[in-house]
Amino acid sequence: MTERAQVEPPHPADSVLDHVGYRLKKAHAALRGAMDQALRAHGLTVPQYACLEVLAVRPGLSNAELARATFVTRQSMNVVLRGLQDSGLLTRPDVAETGRARPATLTDEGEGRLRAAQADVYAIEARMIRTVPDGRLAALLDDLDRIAGALNP
Repeated sequence: MTERAQVEPPHPADSVLDHVGYRLKKAHAALRGAMDQALRAHGLTVPQYACLEVLAVRPGLSNAELARATFVTRQSMNVVLRGLQDSGLLTRPDVAETGRARPATLTDEGEGRLRAAQADVYAIEARMIRTVPDGRLAALLDDLDRIAGALNP
């Protein structure tokens, strides 16, 4: 039998349940579950909602740009965009003016659906923020940015 060397955790932890990565995943799963439930009432998925949010502040983005901004693959974003377009929530030209990019823009119906869904999603974020002690939110956001930066070269 091959003997395995003991690997030390990066910080003191009684079990994997105490690791930073596990806790981040647990928080992410809780957020995703709450958002899934809230967005279902608006006929949206989390990726669709994220796409609408990004397009509201940056209209005209391409499929690839939206995929990067919403943390999905280009293939998945294609499916998201088709669904939103079929639902009348965004428009894209049938043919790209140059290259292959077909910039997406919210319709009036898309803006309305986004505003309705935002109320529920922002209420979820408010629930999360209320658990952060006074004066610690800015530090938490900075910490999360640093963690992401350490993993994304």
